[in-house]
Amino acid sequence: MENLVLYSVEKRIATITINRPEKRNALNPPLISELTEKFIRASEDDDVKVVVLNANGASFSAGADLEYLQQLQQNSFEENVADSNNLKRLFTTIYYLPKVVIAQVEGHAIAGGCGLATICDIVFATPESNFGYTEVKIGFVPAIVSCFLKQKVSETVAKELLLTGKTFPAVKALEYKLINFVTNSSEINQTVKEFALSLCNESSGNSLMITKQLTTQTTNPLLEKSLEIAVQINARVRESDDFKRGIASFLKKEKINW
Repeated sequence: MENLVLYSVEKRIATITINRPEKRNALNPPLISELTEKFIRASEDDDVKVVVLNANGASFSAGADLEYLQQLQQNSFEENVADSNNLKRLFTTIYYLPKVVIAQVEGHAIAGGCGLATICDIVFATPESNFGYTEVKIGFVPAIVSCFLKQKVSETVAKELLLTGKTFPAVKALEYKLINFVTNSSEINQTVKEFALSLCNESSGNSLMITKQLTTQTTNPLLEKSLEIAVQINARVRESDDFKRGIASFLKKEKINW
């Protein structure tokens, strides 16, 4: 079976590649677990100074896998708490990683996929990329990512994006300050590589690590508490009638009238 996540190192840059293109790189428990393992590997790799997260195929990540969504409806509350904690672990591993993480977003980054991009330190995207926290449209909530989004954008923008569940193009994500750069698809590989190399060659690794710690550990001392609450909310919402209705209509590709 082909690896769900690829890992390579060149010139002190680790590239972590989501490798489920036939499923639009949709998230499921094995993929979440593998991603977490690869980021921990990069963290412990002495040959790595900067990490790039990208994806094979036309989408960065289209959110949760359909089979995964079906399984969630059968889970007990305890199983949903454990599952939510796995996503929290992935996000916090990236967020607190002692190395700079650059997201290279090409194509859709939706729901959990948008969450992945949100928690990276620097985000490049192509003009064709689309973003969106679409959970409310299927009776779900963007619980865990909301804790991080409020650190990146204003509360006004965060509420608009999370409550409407709308999708929006890269140029709008740049305007919201959700991402850092919009780069043509023909140039993004080289541009990301050059940016990562400049960090490797022009900045102290120790200084990068400590500066990242300053921005992640001092700006919101209540983040861990917020994440604990978010995990519980995530699990509770999965037991709601609206979630069950929303997932059923999503799986049948039927429009639901809330």
